[in-house]
Amino acid sequence: MRLSLSNHTVSEMEFGASTKLQGSLLQINEAELTQHLLEDRRLQSVDLAVVAPGDSCRVGYVFDIVEPRAKEPGAGTDFPGILGPAAIAGQGATHVLRGAAVTVVDGGQPGGELGYISRRGGMTKVLEMSGPPAQASSYGSIHHLVVVPHPRPDVERHSALNALRIASLKAAVYLARTALGQTPSDTEDFELEPPQGGGRNGLHRVAYIGQIHGHQHGTELDEHILYGSNTRGMMPVPLHPNEWLDGAVVISYSWGARGLETYYYQNHPVIGELYRLHRAGELTFAGTIATTSSDTEAELSRNCMVAAKLAKWELKADGVILTKYAGGAPHTDMFETARQCEALGVKTAVLVSDTAPDRRAESAALMSIPGVDAVVSLSEGGDVSWQVPAAQRVIAGNAEVAEILAPPQELSSGVVCGVTNNQGASRLRPMIY
Repeated sequence: MRLSLSNHTVSEMEFGASTKLQGSLLQINEAELTQHLLEDRRLQSVDLAVVAPGDSCRVGYVFDIVEPRAKEPGAGTDFPGILGPAAIAGQGATHVLRGAAVTVVDGGQPGGELGYISRRGGMTKVLEMSGPPAQASSYGSIHHLVVVPHPRPDVERHSALNALRIASLKAAVYLARTALGQTPSDTEDFELEPPQGGGRNGLHRVAYIGQIHGHQHGTELDEHILYGSNTRGMMPVPLHPNEWLDGAVVISYSWGARGLETYYYQNHPVIGELYRLHRAGELTFAGTIATTSSDTEAELSRNCMVAAKLAKWELKADGVILTKYAGGAPHTDMFETARQCEALGVKTAVLVSDTAPDRRAESAALMSIPGVDAVVSLSEGGDVSWQVPAAQRVIAGNAEVAEILAPPQELSSGVVCGVTNNQGASRLRPMIY
């Protein structure tokens, strides 16, 4: 399976008379895109805004961030199972707008007046475009089309969140289609065939096991996560790494998505690094397994066993890298999967985070499993914060949120989009003094 990413650089973004990519300038017809998104009758209105790096602008509360991507006609379906019928992702050509993002804000609704209200409490994700938080964020240096969909008051909350999901992906594809027919800045090819002229003899086979949801947060029936499925009852499933990169996986609605946006699946740091090492002839990238963290002991035991079995006997891995979804409970599933892999003779490395300043009992530091001794701290920096000045511009879901975001305040790293990441893309790292 071969995926070719045709990358088109975006260094400017503005509203204009038509939607087009002219050189590195992305121009957007505001009225046309608004009408495109309002085809979803659950939406009452949509606000659009453009934000550039360095702007004194604060955006919130963020629902998701998506990189604009669109399949070459005839090469497959954009976000299969969500925007189109189920089809295998990860093959053919996909056009990418590098340096651009679609950032979707929850416009609020009865039951969600302050943005997304989760099953376990409030979620406050903020995009900060200037100062130290922006410098620490992966998103501070790119151009954002901010989309604020306002669902109709009578739409049920889960359906309103589904409308936000659809809007985020439709807007991303709409922008990326401006690149069709244009010469890309560069092209990246992703496939697991051995490099031409070389074999894989003697190289360790390394796989990746990644959680795509934490079921302690639950799911809605219409919640899209994997090929449009809400993953309820899902057992671990082998995925070609290209499927992650090409729209098969998006984040859930859950509060647990803090530290994770769909943008990171599209640019998955672990998968990208394993591909790099595979091409360099340092290892053989054996493949990936998508799994979830469980909300029952029986499901936990089953899924961890199946994930380990797949890594050993299906992918024939000598070693695996494991990441969690978010929160504390997923640590248990990740470590138990690692324990079972080690028992089968598969070496493991687990990526953990310990973000709570109060060092709660769910802290990853309490996990101690014999044999699981390659533990990498992502240092998500839960105790790192910045004093920020009043924002000259605020883009919010509603007036109440705008009033909260506008003044000078302290922002923790866990609140600012693009600073913390459960897959290892954080720019913060632990230091021993």
